[in-house]
Amino acid sequence: MASLQEREGQGSRRWTARSIGSRWQHAFFYSLIRVGGLRLAYSFVYVVVFWYVLLYPSVRRRTWPYLSRRFPHRGGVMERFLDSYRWVVSLGKSLVDRAAFGILGPDALSLSIPNKQGLFDTLDEGKGMVLLNAHVGCWQVAVSVLDFLKVPVSLLMQRDAGDIDRHYFEHSGEEPPFRIVDPEGHLGGVVEMLAVLRRGEIMGVMADRVFGSDTNVVTVDFLGAPAVLPYSGFRLAAATGAPVAVVFSYKDGPKSYEVKLQRVIRVPKGLGRRPEDYAPYVRQFAEALETFVEEHPFQFFNFFDMWMPGQARATPSREADRS
Repeated sequence: MASLQEREGQGSRRWTARSIGSRWQHAFFYSLIRVGGLRLAYSFVYVVVFWYVLLYPSVRRRTWPYLSRRFPHRGGVMERFLDSYRWVVSLGKSLVDRAAFGILGPDALSLSIPNKQGLFDTLDEGKGMVLLNAHVGCWQVAVSVLDFLKVPVSLLMQRDAGDIDRHYFEHSGEEPPFRIVDPEGHLGGVVEMLAVLRRGEIMGVMADRVFGSDTNVVTVDFLGAPAVLPYSGFRLAAATGAPVAVVFSYKDGPKSYEVKLQRVIRVPKGLGRRPEDYAPYVRQFAEALETFVEEHPFQFFNFFDMWMPGQARATPSREADRS
């Protein structure tokens, strides 16, 4: 039930969230969760992912841009296969966790937020908060636990027509605990997002993928090679004076996740429109994400090539061979 993203040519759409697997296969996993919980569903993840990684070269190809940079010295065929397998298994478990959170209820997973006070302090500035996230851990579940802040949360979220994997709140039939802003709406949802921040609320934006136009990107180093990252979240911060909180989640146990405030980034108000003005702040995000993937290499679920075409494999990052 993996959901892998891929590049789609040179247009503004650089990825798709089309799911691997058919509807009945996804329904099969949902049934496993209802019958046997996480343990039973995980046991099938190991088997299903093995056959996908073994039999579908396209799956292995989509893992290589990241893995070749995170583990630049892994050159053997078996090493590459095992890294791809381990990475897609981690994704499969994350999707099972997400579904279980909706099917079995919040008690299915244990979630901890060790630095709640840091989020309180950031929000108490009264300018709203840009919540920068990435496709790491189980990010939707992580966002769901922010209700302790007692402030409405909105998320910039795009749903691909080919994505048949349900979000956790769709399993329970309840309304999502956050408001969804469509990046393909009027002006890319910018007016709605600015309004959220000006009301002192939380606006969540994924900062590891390009939504909309390619003009809203800058190039910064990530894992030793130039990578293309969006700066839309930082433009929102510059327009409103809102602080930027980089928040990542990661699986730290069989049934538990930690939600971590990785960094707070300050963007000067009224910074301007030139992409290069935002590069230093995007670089801070890239550094925070690089620290995360060094600690949790198989929990960064970005299965498309975010690096500039033609770039050679990176030099090793700190602890590059540690798994």
